[in-house]
Amino acid sequence: MKRLALLGSTGSIGTQTLDLVTRFPEKLRVTAMSAGRSVDLLVQQCKQFRPELVSVARAEDVARVREAVGDPKLRIVSGAEGLIDVATHDAELVVGALVGSAGLAPVVAALGLGRDVALANKEVLVSGGPLVLEAARRSGAKLLPLDSEHVAIAQCLAGHPRSAVKKIWLTASGGPFRTASRDTIAKAGPEQALKHPNWDMGAKITIDSATLMNKGFEVIEARWLFDLPVERIGVLVHPESIIHSFVEYSDGSWLAQLGIPDMRIPIAYTLGMPERLPLPDLPALDLLSLGALHFESPDLERFPALRIAFEALAAGGTAPAALNAANEIAVAAFLAREIPFTAIAETAEEVLGTLPVLPGLSLDEITDVDQRARAHARRRIEERVT
Repeated sequence: MKRLALLGSTGSIGTQTLDLVTRFPEKLRVTAMSAGRSVDLLVQQCKQFRPELVSVARAEDVARVREAVGDPKLRIVSGAEGLIDVATHDAELVVGALVGSAGLAPVVAALGLGRDVALANKEVLVSGGPLVLEAARRSGAKLLPLDSEHVAIAQCLAGHPRSAVKKIWLTASGGPFRTASRDTIAKAGPEQALKHPNWDMGAKITIDSATLMNKGFEVIEARWLFDLPVERIGVLVHPESIIHSFVEYSDGSWLAQLGIPDMRIPIAYTLGMPERLPLPDLPALDLLSLGALHFESPDLERFPALRIAFEALAAGGTAPAALNAANEIAVAAFLAREIPFTAIAETAEEVLGTLPVLPGLSLDEITDVDQRARAHARRRIEERVT
């Protein structure tokens, strides 16, 4: 029985993780979970999974959850401290499924105590890659990928010497605007941007997929997860989303991991390690009906966010943290219809070019840069609106 602490139980990754817990009750148990403002769903999850500890975003929701769940043994906490309580609870594996940089402090806390972390919250490594890896190194804890692309790479690397790796290739669907003109992209609203062709995800990550910022963040993640320099990480647009990533080896061999676009597959791989958990009811991959798989180079002019992410990674230090913070503010503004779609990348690039790059080796330094980047992004958006 593997005990799990789940950061972000009511989001897309969180609910799919709990679906797997339901499928394998003899192997997986959730002992702690956190949620934001989806209190009603959290109450349902508490009644079903009977955790020992839960955290909510707002202190005023504590009494509401306590009354609705009706379990006097359930400990209920809130806020940023509550997230750390969940991350450091008695569990073998912490599942990082939060959205945004709010996941950084609890992940660092979990690793600091020697808890293994399965990470879907890509902003954690984007904002604080060196800090996170140092926390894992000191405690001996494992940092495991949960994103489909990084889980694919991990499987393609298994059993092979790292010295033989020439390059890793992350695949991208291209999002809803892969074939759209610049004019169509510029005029797109949230309704169009949220129509991802292959994946069912939350609003923030779906918009990031539409701009390709999400793929840029995955490049930054891959740099830290697999200890490879930026020039040995590439991106290919693969509209079918069947090959989840490649590893290119020095002898000319390419290894790939294939599967239908369903996040339960990579989540199950990581949660079940070293065993593969069977998922017989998922649709089978039918290559014959697909007929062909296609690949393209990403268009960095129509989708500049990917280029900006590569530049942030090359700049190092706190540059990726500033990029992530500005992007979070810009995506929220787009979803609120305050700025056009193209202004997301424009805002992020301006903030990245304005703030000085610091080493980023402490949580306080990263937090300070994060706050300053958010403030600058808000000012830039306000200037556009007025």
